Amino acid sequence: MFYNVLKAKDIVNLDDEKFMKKTLMEQNDSCLSIIALKKEEIIDTHTSVCDAAVYVLDGEIELHFDAEKFTVGKGEILMFKKDEQHKVLANKDSKFFLIKI
Repeated sequence: MFYNVLKAKDIVNLDDEKFMKKTLMEQNDSCLSIIALKKEEIIDTHTSVCDAAVYVLDGEIELHFDAEKFTVGKGEILMFKKDEQHKVLANKDSKFFLIKI
């Protein structure tokens, strides 16, 4: 996979699936993954063991942290600290990078 040019939008495709994740790189707890999520699908509340960022390639997602909600659209990035409980809701069919450092 290294030294290849990849078309990010083509790495994962939902077809009949509601959720798809492909990890591109991983070392210890750090990773780079791409996730596809159908409109109105939810990734339930969880906690990251690393600082993290999501970069939306296509669509729009909401990240919910306790009482705060952030809407992240195509071309936008949201960064957050480890140990922050959160959940993800897709407002549209969406694809996004998950970067854990």
